[in-house]
Amino acid sequence: MNTSTYSVITGTGNYIPSKQIKNEDFHKNEFFESNGEKITKSNKEITDKFLEITTIAERRYITDDLTTSDMAFFAAENAILSANIDKEELDYIIVANNFGDTQFDNRASDHVPAMASKVKQKLGIKNPETIAYDLTFGCPGWLQGVIQADYFIKSGDAKKILVIGAEVLSRISDPHDRDCMLYADGAGAVVLEAKVSETPVGILAHKTRSDTFSHAGLLHMGKSYNPDFEKKDDLFLKMNGRRLYQYALETVPNAIKACLDKTHIPITEIKKVLIHQANGKMDDAILKRLYTLYNIEEAPENVMPMTIHHLGNTSVATLPTLFDLILKDKIEEHKINSGDIVIFASVGAGMNINALIYKMA
Repeated sequence: MNTSTYSVITGTGNYIPSKQIKNEDFHKNEFFESNGEKITKSNKEITDKFLEITTIAERRYITDDLTTSDMAFFAAENAILSANIDKEELDYIIVANNFGDTQFDNRASDHVPAMASKVKQKLGIKNPETIAYDLTFGCPGWLQGVIQADYFIKSGDAKKILVIGAEVLSRISDPHDRDCMLYADGAGAVVLEAKVSETPVGILAHKTRSDTFSHAGLLHMGKSYNPDFEKKDDLFLKMNGRRLYQYALETVPNAIKACLDKTHIPITEIKKVLIHQANGKMDDAILKRLYTLYNIEEAPENVMPMTIHHLGNTSVATLPTLFDLILKDKIEEHKINSGDIVIFASVGAGMNINALIYKMA
């Protein structure tokens, strides 16, 4: 039989910050509308409505003594240990992030040197042929890094690649914007290796789209909604939540279907659907629409594991963290075994979507 080279995940790791922030912790905040008018509702009303809409009850923040690259390093160490490889044999280190090495009380993006370069140094890798670079692609960045790694491996250019997603959103969110309650911090990582096989395994297909023409402005950096904020000249992450929600519902299910259809695998054979988690109710709606595209009225029970209710939206760290937690039996009622087929999907940056079909080795 003919053999082919496939990209297989051989190690996973994550870093979940220790600082727990519950919704009640935002009761002390002053919230404003985008026009600078103070919101008159009580903060309890605001947080109760927020929980109802997003399902987020708490999230994790990085401690003041750490930076984004520290979290990326911790997750990378775990993944390398899990894969049981010599770190000097890594061909690439790809770090997905959007705001650089954000430090405590400094919202200016620090992109020099690249996060990947810092992680490589922290890992103590001396091999100059371990290529380290960053990838900025919004929340789908980690999955796009995995897709790029697949191209490198299948081209024969690489055999071992480390892909990390790390983000500190707590330091670039406006404390006077209700959307700040969405954001959290974290890091996740995987090691991918080349595997020659007669039967398909690992990454089977992937699909990416960027709707920049119509949606590039849905996410941007802007000033605080509080006109009297002491840091009113700083820039904070801003988004058009309603339009992003609608964009996700309209496009993510179709992108996943286009990806899955490449493999000719029935959706009934999918064990888990791992979707980037920015809003719990949104993911429920995406899942329902996905199965409706296959004329299935209800998605299978427990097909979509969730961590958003206690970890919040960690952007590029969401998917690798979720995957690692499942593999290490840290999410009740969810297991992934050899031979299982898993869908990964993400949406973010206001305009980017990707999906990937993976068969466990």
